[in-house]
Amino acid sequence: MLKFTKMHGLGNDYVYMDCTKVGVPDNVTFLAQFVSNRHFGVGSDGLILICASDTCDFKMRMFNQDGSEAEMCGNGVRCLGKFVYDKGLTSKKEITVETLAGIKTLALQIEQDKVIKVEVDMGEPILEANCIPVVALNTPVTNLTLQVDKREFLFTCVSMGNPHAITVVDNIEDCEVKAYGSQIEIDSHFPMKTNVEFVKIIDKSTIWMRVWERGTGETMACGTGACAAAVACHLNGLTKNEVTVKLLGGDLTIKWNKVDNHVYMTGPAVTVFEGELEDF
Repeated sequence: MLKFTKMHGLGNDYVYMDCTKVGVPDNVTFLAQFVSNRHFGVGSDGLILICASDTCDFKMRMFNQDGSEAEMCGNGVRCLGKFVYDKGLTSKKEITVETLAGIKTLALQIEQDKVIKVEVDMGEPILEANCIPVVALNTPVTNLTLQVDKREFLFTCVSMGNPHAITVVDNIEDCEVKAYGSQIEIDSHFPMKTNVEFVKIIDKSTIWMRVWERGTGETMACGTGACAAAVACHLNGLTKNEVTVKLLGGDLTIKWNKVDNHVYMTGPAVTVFEGELEDF
């Protein structure tokens, strides 16, 4: 029997399990696929395991709906911060989390002994083509042209520990995110596949974004994607270095700090419900 907690950050929802004392469950790939299923499982965008770490306060392992392990999840790591504080696994208001995308520092905003918001130091954006990775001649990659279903897109590519391809569109409401995103994700220019962000510029301080997440599909929000999009838009002179990113699930505040070159993401974290899986 496995205990779990369902949580979400702006509708980007995950099933969380505390593995700090019991270790990682067997068949974690199948487990991620099972709990993510919205008809036969719990229903989520993936599975996040909270593990012990030799170098940080905690370690996060994140699995997509298809069972593949991802490097990082911005909305997911915010909820991890809420989980460990609300459940008494830590009393710290600033914690470090080990991820496959490096160490992330979380500043927890507390009200009535519960975490309501989390600011995450997401580290420096990666702009070198071979490190994102993306097959491109120039660095930074701001002019990658791809044709999908006879439509041409111009991409800026950024890694926030995981790869992102960002394109600016005029009509985001009717953008065929699934049709285009599913093909761009597996395009040969992206050796590790890619997340795909479709962005509309509202003004210098506001963008609207929809996202196709690698291994999952379109989601309500994506924290690393919002960071990558904010970097891409500022890099192209379209926005300021601090923006509100509007997503289907709500808003994130993203700041690309030019002093330390780090990207800071601030947003909510919510607990939905708890339960047990009897067949595991």
